[in-house]
Amino acid sequence: MTIILAIFVSCNNGQEKKKRLTKDELNKYNKSLVTANKYLTTLDAERIGNYVKRRNWDMKVTESGLWYQIYEKGNGPLAKDGQIAVLNYKISLLDGTLCYSSDSLGAKEFAIGHGGVESGLEEGILLLRNGDKARFILPPFKAHGLIGDMDKIPARSIIVYELEVLALKD
Repeated sequence: MTIILAIFVSCNNGQEKKKRLTKDELNKYNKSLVTANKYLTTLDAERIGNYVKRRNWDMKVTESGLWYQIYEKGNGPLAKDGQIAVLNYKISLLDGTLCYSSDSLGAKEFAIGHGGVESGLEEGILLLRNGDKARFILPPFKAHGLIGDMDKIPARSIIVYELEVLALKD
C-alpha cells in the first residue's frame, strides 16, 4: 500500500498548478525579453555590417532591417503582390556554407504576398523587376528565427540570398 501511495504522490507532482505571474512580474519579464532582443538585433546588425564591409559591397538597409543590393538591373515594372516570382538563387550562411541553391533544387517559385517564404524574401522581392540580380542579407528575424529551418539553416542564422529574377508572372 505504501508503494502505491508513493507512486500516486510522485505521479501527481508534475501536475501541480503553475503559479501565475503578477502584473509586475510579467512586465519585468517582458522588459528583459525586449532588452535581450534589442541586444541580439544590434549584434546581428554589427555582424552583417562587418561582413558587407569585408566584401566591399554597397548595400542599403530597409527600415525593417533587410540588407539588399541590386547589382544588375533588369527591365519592366517592379514586382507586386499576387504575382508569381520565379528565381534562380543560392542561400548561404555568413561563414560561406551553401545551404540551398537552384542549381540542385531547381528555380524557386512562389506567390508574392502569400507567405511560405522568409519574410525578408517577401519584402525584398518587391524591390526587384524581371531580370534583376540582387543579394539580400536576412537577419534571423527576417529569415528562420530562433529555431532555423530544422534542416540546413541553424538556429538564429543570418542568411545571404544571391538571386536572379527569371520571371514575374501574373
